[in-house]
Amino acid sequence: MPTWQAIVRDIAERGDAHTAARRRYALAVHHASKRNVVVYASGWLHAPPVDERRRGLFAVCDADKTGLMLVLRGLDPSLGLDLVLHTPGGDITATESLIVFLRNTFGTDIRVIVPQLALSAGTMIACAAREIVMGRQSSLGPFDPQMGGIIPAQAIREEFARASREIAANPALAELWRPIMAQYGPGLVIRSERAIEMADEIALASLISGMFAGVPDAGARAQAVVTALGSFATTKAHGRHLERGTARTLGLVVTDLEADPDFEDSVLSLYYACVVSFQKAGVLKIIENHLGDSYPVTLLA
Repeated sequence: MPTWQAIVRDIAERGDAHTAARRRYALAVHHASKRNVVVYASGWLHAPPVDERRRGLFAVCDADKTGLMLVLRGLDPSLGLDLVLHTPGGDITATESLIVFLRNTFGTDIRVIVPQLALSAGTMIACAAREIVMGRQSSLGPFDPQMGGIIPAQAIREEFARASREIAANPALAELWRPIMAQYGPGLVIRSERAIEMADEIALASLISGMFAGVPDAGARAQAVVTALGSFATTKAHGRHLERGTARTLGLVVTDLEADPDFEDSVLSLYYACVVSFQKAGVLKIIENHLGDSYPVTLLA
C-alpha cells in the first residue's frame, strides 16, 4: 500500500506537477481495471480555509455537471465507469441530476470507488452504482436531508409532532413550546416532509434499477437500505461514518478494495495525489478522467 511520503517523494523525484501526477495515477487505475475512470473528489478535508462565499464549492452542486459533461465526452460507454468518489455530499436535486446523467451515459455499468468518504448525497450516488468498492478505511454516511444544511428534516418533523401531541394532552405546555415553534418559518415542516420523501424516492429508484436489478426481492432490499440510511432516528447523526461491514449488513453490494493489491495501490496513489493538489495548489474540487481531461475548481476560479 502506498504511503503519503512515498507519493510526495515520487512526485518530487519525477519532477511532476501535482496535475501530472494525478493523471498518471488515474491512468494506472484504468490499466488495472480496463474501465473508464473518473475522479469526482472534493477537498473539504484538506484544502486551505476558504471564505463563506466559496464554501459551497466543496459540495455536490449543479455546476459539477459541467465538469462531468467535459470529462465524460469521448469516453467509450461500453467500458463502463469506475467513479472514484470523495465528497461530503451536497444539494439533493443536483445529486439526482448527476445520477440521471451518469446513468444516461453508462446505464447501470457503474462502480463507485470510495477511497475514504462518500457521505450524504455521496452515499446516494454510491447507491446508484451496481457495486461499491470500499477499503478498510472507507465510509459511507446517512442521507437524511438537512434543512439549511444543518438541521435534520426528520428532527423538524418529529419535533413538530411531539409538540402537537404534548400540547393536545396539556394545553398549558403551549407556552413552553411557543419560543421553539416561533423559529419555524412558513412551510418549514411541509418542506421538510417533501425533502425526506424526495431523498427516499431517489435512493429507492436508484437501488431497484441498478444494484438490485433482477433480484426477486429488489423492492424489499432497496427499502431496507433506504429505511436505514435515510433515518435520522436510526443513525443518530447525519455525519456518522458507516464502514463497509455495516454497508454489507444493510444489504449493499460491496467489494473489498484490498481484493486486488495492484488496483488498491493505484486507487490510493490517485487519492493521495488529489490530496496533494488540495493541500498545495488551492484546488477545492477535482473532476477528471483517465485521459487527462480535467475540470478543477480552484480558489482562483
